[in-house]
Amino acid sequence: MLRAMRVRLLAAFAAVYTIWGSTYLAIRFAVETLPPLLMAGARFVLAGAVLLIWSRTRGRAGPPSRRDWITAAIGGGLLLLGGNGAVVWAEQSVPSGIASLLVAIVPLWMVLLDWMRPGGRRPAWLVFAGLGLGLAGLALLVGPAALQGAGAIDPVGASVLILGSLSWAVGSLYTQRAPRPTSANNGAGTQMMAGGLWLVAAALLSGEAGQLDLANASARSLLSFAYLLTFGSLIGFTAYYYLLAHTSAAKAATYAYVNPVVAVLLGWAFANEPVTSRTIVAAAVILGGVAIITLARDPAPPSRESATSSAG
Repeated sequence: MLRAMRVRLLAAFAAVYTIWGSTYLAIRFAVETLPPLLMAGARFVLAGAVLLIWSRTRGRAGPPSRRDWITAAIGGGLLLLGGNGAVVWAEQSVPSGIASLLVAIVPLWMVLLDWMRPGGRRPAWLVFAGLGLGLAGLALLVGPAALQGAGAIDPVGASVLILGSLSWAVGSLYTQRAPRPTSANNGAGTQMMAGGLWLVAAALLSGEAGQLDLANASARSLLSFAYLLTFGSLIGFTAYYYLLAHTSAAKAATYAYVNPVVAVLLGWAFANEPVTSRTIVAAAVILGGVAIITLARDPAPPSRESATSSAG
């Protein structure tokens, strides 16, 4: 039983580390010819519906309860509208690599918010060391030229990404401590559907419906949307939901350190982008920070029994 849970945890970490590292490039391709918020909303609504229908037809769970939907509306709004919505909107003007760096402050937000909340607990000093090492590695990966280039970073887009990372951190902590869902699939499925509906509503209010032109959408954008739907949502988001239920917020958020490394490696493998010695050193520093956070023992067990058992 314990060994099987460890295998599932490792698989979930691997999925979030690798798949979400590739979604930055997929989002960049998707928003080339598809409205960003509408694209993201459709992605999550469809993924949530597929997961709920699959779970129901296989007899793994009954229909979601009213409490499931209330929890999903709050968590999905924070994670998907506030967090993912910020990424897809900002990547219209912010390069995907810079976006991944700004989103990488999610673990720091999580540690600070978890510490500052009523009844919060101070993390082990090794967690702080790992966070600092990871951020240093990310700064080294991007390099001072990219960070200081004149006009290289759109300030509005960058600000939206920083606020989005805060929303994602709050949503992650809320999901971790929210009432236990009737089943893991109901929890992930309703959260994707609710968050997707929030995104669709935001898209309609911003006038994106008039920008949708599927006849002129590029094949690259449509294929990227399909990839985001299947791998980014059905596999990646479900894996992240599982991690929130079975490990600490700081450890679950270590994906934000690895994703930029994965993005660089994919660029080298599939787009002939050069990998410099600085990239190799930065990758080693980032993975070292991840290892420290992962291996550090929390000073106390997770505060909610429901959070640790909701995705069985």
